[in-house]
Order: sequence, then C-alpha cells, then structure tokens
Amino acid sequence: MADTFRSTEGLIDALADAEFDRPPALVSNAHITGLGVARALDAHGVPVIALDRAGGDAGGSAGSDDSGGTVTHDGLAPPSDAVDFAGAVTYPLDDLDGFREDVEAIVDAAGTEAVAFGCMDEWALSYAEADPDGVRLPFAGSDTLDDVLNKSELYATCERLGVPYPETYRLAETAAAGTRDADATVEEAADALGFPLVVKPELKRDFEEAFGTNVIEVADREELADVVAAASEEGIAVMAQKRVDIATGKDHSLASYVPPSGTDDALAVVGNAAVRYPRNFGTSCLVETADEPAIEERALAVLDDAGYHGISESEFVYDADREEFLLLDVNTRPWKWIGMPVAAGANLPMAAYAAVTDATYESDGVEPTRWVYLRDYLSLLAGDDAFWDQLSAADWRRLVSGAFEREGDLTTGVYRPSDPGPAAKLFETEFVDREYYCSC
Repeated sequence: MADTFRSTEGLIDALADAEFDRPPALVSNAHITGLGVARALDAHGVPVIALDRAGGDAGGSAGSDDSGGTVTHDGLAPPSDAVDFAGAVTYPLDDLDGFREDVEAIVDAAGTEAVAFGCMDEWALSYAEADPDGVRLPFAGSDTLDDVLNKSELYATCERLGVPYPETYRLAETAAAGTRDADATVEEAADALGFPLVVKPELKRDFEEAFGTNVIEVADREELADVVAAASEEGIAVMAQKRVDIATGKDHSLASYVPPSGTDDALAVVGNAAVRYPRNFGTSCLVETADEPAIEERALAVLDDAGYHGISESEFVYDADREEFLLLDVNTRPWKWIGMPVAAGANLPMAAYAAVTDATYESDGVEPTRWVYLRDYLSLLAGDDAFWDQLSAADWRRLVSGAFEREGDLTTGVYRPSDPGPAAKLFETEFVDREYYCSC
C-alpha cells in the first residue's frame, strides 16, 4: 500500500529500491477513477504507481517536499491497498515537457518499462502527446484521440454513419479556430434551435480552462452572443446545440476496450446511468448493466470509423421528443464507474494492459451488475425529497456488512471494507475547507 503521496524526488528515491516482476501501471489521476483502474489491475497482480498533481487545492510544486519527501494530495487512490507507490508529477497542462521529464525519470528509477493509464482527458492526451521513453500506451495515438474528442469530427462521423446525435451547428463567428466549415451564424442557429440551447466547444480542454466547464446553457440571444464572443476572443471554436429533452434515468453508455485488431474483438458492456447526482445533470452515482444492442452497434461503428483502439465510454442520452438514443460524447479513457464493467466480468483495464505486455486476459462473460457511489447516492437520499431509494433492504445489509464483496450483484465506487483506506480518507477530507481539483 502507498501510505504516503511523495514528491517527484521522493517517489524516484523510493522506486530505486523497488523490484518489479512485470511492467507497473502508471495511473493518472489518483482519485476515484484512478482508484477503480488500480483495483482492476491489482486483482491480476499488476503493480500500480499512481501519479497526479500535488496539492490539496491543485497547487504546489511536484517536487516540493512538506517533510520526508511527501506532499499534500487529497485524491483517494494512494491509501488503497491496490496502489504500490504514489507521487506527484508536473501537471501536463502547465508544462508538458516537465511532465515528460518527470515520467521518464520515474520509469528509469523503476528499472523497467511501464504502461500508462490516463483517467481524465488531459492525462490521456498528455501521455500520448509527450510520448515518454519507456512508457507503453494501451490506446491510440494523439492524432486519433484528437479526432474522436473533436465534437465537429465526431458529429460529422455520426452524420456519415447514420448515428443519431443532437441537432448541432458549428458557428461562423468562431470558425477561424475550427477544424471544419461553419454551418450557421449565431442568429441562424438561434432561429433554428430556439432557447434554451447549449454551447459546446469543438475541443473541450481549452474551453474548460477558459470557462470552468465544458458546456454552457444559454437562455436567450444576448447570453448566446456573449458566450460566443468570449470564445472567439479566446480563439476557441464553439457550436450551438439543441437542448435535448432528456428522459431522466435513461442515459446509457457503452463501456468498451477495443484492441488494435479492431472492434470485432471488442470487450464491451452497456451501462445505464439510472441515477445521477444532482438528478438531471450531475455525474453517475448508480449505474447498472443494460441490454441495448443498438447502442453497442452504433458506438463501435463510430470507434471503428475513427480507427480508435483502447478503453472508452460512448455516452448516449434518450431524447423523449425523437424517441431515440442520441450519441453525445466519446471519452477515450477510463471514467468514474469503470468498476462496473470490471465487476460484471469485463476487466477493461486488464485487457488493455495485457495487449501491450506479456500478460494474458480473457473475460469469462458478463453478468448483470450495479455500481453505486455511496457519497453521492446518500446525499441524494438526504437532500432530494422526490427521490426514492432504488436499493433494497438486502442491498443495504450487504453494503453495511461488507458481504457485497462476496455475493450479490452490487459493487461500489470507493467504499470497500477489504480496502478501507480510500473510504477512510474520504471521511477525513470531506469536511476540510479545500476541494480536490477533480471530482472523478
């Protein structure tokens, strides 16, 4: 267990004394998603080195020690028994060259090549763009990632393949920064879509840095014009999209690993985000397996067309007006409820690891499974009078006793009695006056 989160220098010193019988996994971030990936790999004996930025408030230098080679970090992965070492690296969005140098020094100290798992867009893209020596990537390169993550390219692919997606217009006012020609002016898009509507970027990384979010809902023409003008000033291409009348509880995603051999050999599970927190627009807190062959077929068609291989989540919402599922986004990396497909029998991280190492992995088949993130689920029960508990009395008994780890069809995002460190740290950090930089 990594009982401390070390500075870069402290981690390098610790790794110099370590021995590995197989390539370790570099898992970034070191929070909820990274924890899910670490547990999935640890179940097959893969050593895990969790890497993240330093500082409970997202500040701090990767190499600056508080004491004894450790630095502040509020992520939940390092206390896990599934994590062997944990430490800070330069945040790649601040300094990509510094990130590359840190990772290469860590791999050199470990004395063996490593396999990278980027658990948020910025980490996955940065591993691909930096391409550190000694690091194997179990996913496609940066050009392919950019094509999949680019909303203009994604929706053009959907149009060509006949995959339904929300009505969307690339805006002329920001076309100079875009990768495709505009479809409409602000006024034309407003006339076509009505209000409220949503503004989305082609590429969300720069937009998130500039606006603090990856989507903005606007109520009228004035708000739309203001957001588009601000995006234009930042040099960011945006599009106007119809605000979908989403049927609550019907969001579905394809969780998949596509190997280099292609989508015919994909390992995939459809998950239904049955409950979100907050209810209509938050992150998933109860997800269950679902039988929706059309979603699997459409998502794999898009991934195949893009030539993408690796782990991904293809997100669909159900449009009550059109009475069909619409492809909203594709995340080319693990995500918050990655533990659901793993528990269901599709260990996507291990399949990805095996593809670039001498390890082997084969799924024994997928079983019905539910995943719950208790922090958000309990907050919903306590704060939303309209929400009714979707877990049974037997589910709660298994959760409290820890029996859910051995029986039943329920797994969890953080809480596990057999690996108590992450849940204990969540209690410790929940009430401090600072916020971890990433909720996933």
